[in-house]
Amino acid sequence: MPNELCGFNASPAPLTFIIPAYNEEAILAANIDRLRAFLKECGIGEYELILVSNGSTDRTVEIARACTVGRADVTVIELPRRGVGLAFKEGVRHARYERLISLDLDLTIDLGFIESAAGLLGQVHLVIGSKQVGSQQRSWVRRLASSTFIACTRTLLGLRFTDYSIGAKAYRKGVIEPYLPHLADGSAYVLQLMAWRAWAGSPIAEIPVRCEDYRKSRFNLLHEGIYRFGSLIPLLFQKWGRKTTPLG
Repeated sequence: MPNELCGFNASPAPLTFIIPAYNEEAILAANIDRLRAFLKECGIGEYELILVSNGSTDRTVEIARACTVGRADVTVIELPRRGVGLAFKEGVRHARYERLISLDLDLTIDLGFIESAAGLLGQVHLVIGSKQVGSQQRSWVRRLASSTFIACTRTLLGLRFTDYSIGAKAYRKGVIEPYLPHLADGSAYVLQLMAWRAWAGSPIAEIPVRCEDYRKSRFNLLHEGIYRFGSLIPLLFQKWGRKTTPLG
């Protein structure tokens, strides 16, 4: 588990945390408590946790709703089918605050990312937490797949970012909200937002994060790999056609 240090000296702007969940009954309650404790330690008094179950078939929703008893900081949304992009979009639609932080429920990224991202969102539109420029303890298969995908985005799309995963990303709600109807229902939404905003000239910050992830992936890695690499094709056509965002 990464070390978690809080360096806030004063309460930051209010934050919305968007947390997708698929069959996470085993870790949900403990990790929500862990996140709450970290935020309290940091003195963050104004925040909301939006937990979006996308197609869970276990007790994820039941346990998530139990976490709301006596507390107003958690909103639970239940979607009938899988799709981490669906979960993200629904979370954005329900968000009350301008500064959004996307986290994986397993919290394998050090929570110090929250401090850095919250501050940077005052100056930039997106903040990318990158395991590649930080440190990572993951299987060699996942590291190789990530490195290959990053090389393709650099070569084909001209992007210079080094992490397109779901967790440890932060966004300005007003900047990304117009894109919601055009975002993928799967994990490709992260790449889409980065590409579209980079091509539009948005200020984007990439910062190092530490990751320790020994769990079995929630995705079928072969299917996810095919999907991820396939998601490059429409963006490549957009770049060639010089219509680099769906907003024109």
